Amino acid sequence: MSRHHYRSSRSSAPPSITLYDIPGHTPQPWAPNIWRVRFILNFKRLPYTTVWVEFPDVETTLRSINAPPTAVRSDGRPIYSLPVIVDPSRNPNSPDIVSNANHIAEYLESRYPARQVFPTGSRAMQTLFVHYIQEVVAKPLLPIMIPLSHQGMAERSRSHFPGMGGVPVGPQREQAWAAVKEQFDFLAMVLDKNGGDGDGVVVMGEQVSYADFALCAVLVWIERMAAHDGWARVRTWHGGRWQRLLERCREWMD
Repeated sequence: MSRHHYRSSRSSAPPSITLYDIPGHTPQPWAPNIWRVRFILNFKRLPYTTVWVEFPDVETTLRSINAPPTAVRSDGRPIYSLPVIVDPSRNPNSPDIVSNANHIAEYLESRYPARQVFPTGSRAMQTLFVHYIQEVVAKPLLPIMIPLSHQGMAERSRSHFPGMGGVPVGPQREQAWAAVKEQFDFLAMVLDKNGGDGDGVVVMGEQVSYADFALCAVLVWIERMAAHDGWARVRTWHGGRWQRLLERCREWMD
């Protein structure tokens, strides 16, 4: 049975959005793509409810609510994945249903423009930055984080992915983390070009934006699924820059 998490809201607030998420073995959310959406919902102060869906139930659940697929296989079959949101604010009888973290971010910014996550003129740059985080920075993390995430899933979800590889150990583990640090080294160098703007931590220099939430979502993933080995390393890199960024965003993690 799905678990639900409720955010409190005032009676004048719009109807609660529903966010579909993957549970772990604890009640704390962990999936990085879904954390991007959580950050935006919390930042914009939008009331929402979480519906937890085990991996074996994702396609059936999303088909049942008529959610759009996130991709199509080469044979034409649709691929369903999380996150998905259902927003009844415009029409409770025909709610807006949006898939894919980036599409959801665009939707929420358009539908709820207060407290912008795409400051004027930044959308193209942020889109490129988020693509870079997802396709380049996160890539060397996958051999480490996917097995750890598999171990941290609830039992039904773990059994949905049999034969998952193990976490690198010994010299292989050190090589894997060295590859991760190489990407963070480059990222720190790029962000240092902001110079003295703001606190020198956030991507836009002063204002927190979607780009920061995309990066913090990866940091949350490391902190929650690799606390003792991974986050213990990453939080010390570049003078504690990544820990400072995560702390800057932590108020939108409740």
